[in-house]
Order: sequence, then C-alpha cells, then structure tokens
Amino acid sequence: MAVDRVPPIFAAQLNYLLSHSPFSIKVEQMWSGSKNYPWNDRFTLLIPFCLDFIKWDIIYNVESPLSPPDIMFGAEDDKFIPFVLSSDPSKSPMHTLSNWNSKDPSRLLSLILQLRELYSAYQGKCVGGVDDERVKFEISTMLSREGIEMSLSSGVEKPEEVKFAVPLLDTSINNMVPACPWRQQQKIHLQVIYPIGRKYQSAPSAPRLKLVSTLELRSLFSVEDIKLPTWLNGMCMAEYLPALEETVQMQILEAVSLIGIRRLFIETLTVVFGRPLEADPIFCRKATFLVANGVFTFLVHFLLPIQFPKKQPTLILQSSQHFNKQGVPVRSPVMSEYPWSPRWELSDMASRIFDFVVEESSNFKKICNDALQR
Repeated sequence: MAVDRVPPIFAAQLNYLLSHSPFSIKVEQMWSGSKNYPWNDRFTLLIPFCLDFIKWDIIYNVESPLSPPDIMFGAEDDKFIPFVLSSDPSKSPMHTLSNWNSKDPSRLLSLILQLRELYSAYQGKCVGGVDDERVKFEISTMLSREGIEMSLSSGVEKPEEVKFAVPLLDTSINNMVPACPWRQQQKIHLQVIYPIGRKYQSAPSAPRLKLVSTLELRSLFSVEDIKLPTWLNGMCMAEYLPALEETVQMQILEAVSLIGIRRLFIETLTVVFGRPLEADPIFCRKATFLVANGVFTFLVHFLLPIQFPKKQPTLILQSSQHFNKQGVPVRSPVMSEYPWSPRWELSDMASRIFDFVVEESSNFKKICNDALQR
C-alpha cells in the first residue's frame, strides 16, 4: 500500500486510525482524485462489523487539505443516512465534520467510530423490521446483552438472512495470558444466521452456528477445536449460550495451562540440548537449539503445537555450514515421525528426541553435502 504517497496531513489521520482503533481496520486500496497532483487522497477502508467487513470510501481533497473528507457508503446501504441532526449534537457526525480540525490526527477515527455506531443502530432497525416471529423473539431476549451486533443481508441470487454476532465471556482473555502481547482485546463471538422467508416449514430449522475469534487468538488456541453444543428443537439463544460459554471458558483455561507445560518442556530440553539460541517467551510455541555432531554443527528448530503434549512437536534441522546456490541455509523437511507418547514424562520426551536428532544428524549431513554438489 503506497502510504508514502498520501499527503502528510491525511497520512497522520490514517495512521492514527489504524494504530488506535479498538478493532482492526484495514486499507483495501488507495488512489488519487486529482489530475494536477500525484498524491493519493482517497482510500477504501474495510471496517469490521457483525463478523464481516463493510467498505467505506474516504474521499479527501488534496487541493483543499484543511477540509473534512466525504464518506461514500456501499450501494447496498443506500438507506443509511447518518448525516442528520440528532438529539445530542455533540455525538453527531455532522458536529464532527462542521468542527473539523485537520491538525488533530484523531478526528478521522472519531468520525468512523461515530458512523459505525450509527450503522449498527441502522442495521438493528432493519433486522427489527423483518417479518419473522423467531427473529423478533431472539431480539427481545438478547437486548440486555452488551456488544451484540446484527445485520440483514439479502441479494438477487441469495435468500434473505439475519446475522447475529454474539460476544462470549465477560472476562478479559488478554488478562489471562502472562505478559500478553496483544494490543487489542481478543474476543470470541458466536455467529448465528437465521434464514428468512420460509414460512411454509412446519417447524423452524436450527440456525447456522459458527464460533469466530480474532486472528491473534490462534496463537493460544483455535475455536475450530471446540465442539458446539447441540441446538435442540425450539431452543433460543438465551437458552443456548450458557452451556456454550462454559465450554469456551474451560477451553481457554486449558489453553492457558498448556502454555506452562510447553514452557516446562522447553526448559527440560535445555538439559540435553543446552541453552536455546532463541525461544518464544510468551506462548512457548517455538525454540531453537545449536547442536554439534563432531565438527558438523546445525540448528534444531522446535515447533510446538497448541495441543502439546497430545500432539508432538515438529522438528526442522538447519545447517550452519551449508548453503544452497541462493545463499540460503540448507534445511531438512519437517520431521514428526519419531518415537513419542503424550503419557511420557517431559524428561523422557526430551531424551528420546535428542537420541533421534543424533541418529538423524548423519542423514542430514549427507543431505547438506549433496546440496553443495548440485
């Protein structure tokens, strides 16, 4: 993305937005609206909403840099009209635009947050107007739940659907991870999708359900490993969520405890491999050791899965003496076929791996020598 071609006065606001937004906003594209200047003064933002993205074009004018930007919404949201007077003018986008200060880098973020809040209310009204008793009942039972988002989607070639994004757990996942590196709060949502317009069915079908987490959370655990409870006939979200949240809470606690087990395993490896050259100090997913077999020295990279010790580490050997024609160190294929049992003591796991590496080093040395002759 050619951020260096954005005028500094616009770049300051864009960079502030990207680094201070409470959710991950992305820039999809940039372009110039001026024939006289080569600066990129317009860009498309991908803004998270209801576990999807909405696209808004931000239109600055490089020939009038002190003016506020125009905002272009998607064609499907032609009825979304946020620039009207409200009961609280100080919270209105109109107030933000009429009091625009181009030297304040936080103004664009403030504007986007205001518009997103209004967009959420707009989508809530659209969903509330759907002629579906089940959806209306779900809304009435979930109104008190903080942070829930909903949207109505429809198209010429797809049936009308109502989507709910339901945040799970009141506790902060960030606070559960020692020395947490995440800048933004990690969240887990339940996506609930109801098809609309199937009144001929004698009994409503269960909604489509899916757990969705923020990307960074995958370094701790994967929501795809969580088995969703069964949605029983006649069930509503208020009945379904308690059992699901209990399951998710237990999974997170187990994932956090496994960090400690991986850390102990890396510490146990030092008994046979020596001090690691580097290791992941937070999630304990990686560690690298320097090993010598005679005069042949090489690195051993350990990649620990989040399910360790149920799943064994994968190993990669890397020579410190042999390089291919591109100057890249020779590496072995990923290795996971070696003696392993999750029931062994950590010391037994470490010693068995060490014996395997010693035995495999001769084969790896031959691979390195062959690579030099090619």
